[in-house]
Amino acid sequence: MQFGIFTVGDVTADPTTGRTPTEHERIKAMVAIAKKAEEVGLDVFATGEHHNPPFVPSSPTTMLGYVAAQTERLILSTSTTLITTNDPVKIAEDFAMLQHLADGRVDLMMGRGNTGPVYPWFGKDIRQGIPLAIENYALLHKLWTEDVVDWEGRFRTPLQGFTSTPRPLDGVAPFVWHGSIRSPEIAEQAAYYGDGFFANNIFWPKEHFQRLIELYRKRYAHYGHGTPEQAYVGLGGQAFMRKNSQDAVREFRPYFDNAPVYGHGPSLEEFTDQTPLTVGSPQEVIEKTLTFRESFGDYQRQLFLMDHAGLPLKTVLEQLDLLGEEVVPVLRKEFAAGRPAEVPEGPTHAARVGSANTGASANTGAAVGATPGA
Repeated sequence: MQFGIFTVGDVTADPTTGRTPTEHERIKAMVAIAKKAEEVGLDVFATGEHHNPPFVPSSPTTMLGYVAAQTERLILSTSTTLITTNDPVKIAEDFAMLQHLADGRVDLMMGRGNTGPVYPWFGKDIRQGIPLAIENYALLHKLWTEDVVDWEGRFRTPLQGFTSTPRPLDGVAPFVWHGSIRSPEIAEQAAYYGDGFFANNIFWPKEHFQRLIELYRKRYAHYGHGTPEQAYVGLGGQAFMRKNSQDAVREFRPYFDNAPVYGHGPSLEEFTDQTPLTVGSPQEVIEKTLTFRESFGDYQRQLFLMDHAGLPLKTVLEQLDLLGEEVVPVLRKEFAAGRPAEVPEGPTHAARVGSANTGASANTGAAVGATPGA
């Protein structure tokens, strides 16, 4: 089981002081948060990709390469790479380069994003979002698994005899998660390739994500990658902690009430009741997170959002201390208890290279030329 954090990189005013950090301060804070994640024993740091204010992470591989040079163990990922508006050739090259620089400590999450105007900014049509996601990933997968690629599709110029460079480290491409909050087509796509499915269940009730994850697990087995229980599932979460719940609620409420993403909507109490958000003591975070296995089955990766809504860096680093020292050690022990032996651990480069060398599946996908849903 892998535990980590993800950031959306928002530049938001602190509602308690009125101060808004500069873009430079926010970028440097994200790096400090990543380094702190490794220091406190977390496994993963993931950054989003945005191309509009008030967000700063427009170049995830630049940031992750910088973090890679200052860490030794942390898996570096994204918490979305825009498969719809990025050129698959550039994704293939950028992440393979990052994979080499980080000695394999890299994976990524494909997604369509949640900002409509990004499509025309990059010359795409939002009405083609799902077809773009399916075709672009088919090309990306081909670029990573075939040395010489001939390609013709709907959304980009053809390729003839093209080789993406550098080739993936050790001949094994970065592990791919497909992130979605509402689209069964994306769950189907993840299942078809034998990739991971990340349900970023931070805003909606669990029943919605149970349906998506159940679909993904069934289709993963249908395509011959293993049993439904062996499919790779990741989940999102949110937490704010203090030693006692009253202090946590009192301190976090102004940030929640004014957050761009959910402020001025449901109350803090309503939101914590209906979503994974936990505002309280470390023990309350432990108890709520453990219920995720009851809802979704054994899974491989749990990421928390902790640095948003204008929270100052000092507060976020305090949160990471609590997460790493008091929450994650207990979660590791509890999630390991009763976990069936056939359920895989979270994906790592070393494990996937070992699987490839022994002839086992390394998530190389289904038959070339087939179509998800076939």
